[in-house]
Amino acid sequence: MKVLVTGGAGFVGTNLIKRLLKDGHEIVSVDNYSTGKHSNHQRGCDYYQRDLSNSYWWSLIDECLCEVTCECSIEQVDVIYHLAARARILPSFRNPFATYKSNALATENVLEWARKYKTPVIYSGTSSVHNDKYANPYTFTKHQGEELITMYNKLFDVPTSICRFYNVYGPHQLTEGDFCCLLGIFENQFNNKEPLTITGDGEQRRDFTHVEDIVDGLVRCGDALYNDALMSNISGRTFELGRGKNYSVNEIANAFGDYPTKYIDARPGEAKITLNTDTTTKTILGWIPKKDIIEHIKDNYL
Repeated sequence: MKVLVTGGAGFVGTNLIKRLLKDGHEIVSVDNYSTGKHSNHQRGCDYYQRDLSNSYWWSLIDECLCEVTCECSIEQVDVIYHLAARARILPSFRNPFATYKSNALATENVLEWARKYKTPVIYSGTSSVHNDKYANPYTFTKHQGEELITMYNKLFDVPTSICRFYNVYGPHQLTEGDFCCLLGIFENQFNNKEPLTITGDGEQRRDFTHVEDIVDGLVRCGDALYNDALMSNISGRTFELGRGKNYSVNEIANAFGDYPTKYIDARPGEAKITLNTDTTTKTILGWIPKKDIIEHIKDNYL
């Protein structure tokens, strides 16, 4: 297959591209490099720097794909994994407009391009929509993306699926800046011999899911959506990609052993608990997450 990955130079995108290349697919990545890194580039993938919130971006990607294929048969893109987003809750409070552009407007543009060619789209949702959708701009705009995905599926027959991520961690995670995940922050502090900072009382619980398990779910979803025999059972569905077990932030910090911690103020807009209890993904896609964050910490940091 020829696959288009948006956000392909980012954390999840890089791991997805590694898997897709290993599976023998032809990959094109589009990323604005706001958090993506050129150091994440994988040999065998064609990378392009584009702003997906630009109203004319689909004509630009047409040009990219023509350059790659040396012809104008854009329909050769078989699947789109739309991972590009402005992630994390705290930065969304600081710049809600940039969050809207990256998460909602860019998704509209991707879908409009997909409508042109009836290309299947797998959208990276977030588990935070299970809580208050209006708690922060990030969750709200990612929910808007889900609504757009559903609309294009129902009104324009674009084959789509939503894959909601639960607290992803693993290789290529950011360890600096506002867009780090919890384990990325802890990794940076641990490596620099700084106390691990815990927000609030540390009893908030998260369903931490390894990025390789996330990628496996994405690939299973994309393969099924591309398969004519399976598409009708996949298109329009939402799949929860969470391990099904959660830990408190205190438990994650304790996994680093006898290491100093520091409690800081709680952050606004965050849920108290995330936990995937939906078994649809396992039943329909045969997806079984295998990795545990406590074991990951022991294997990689201690």
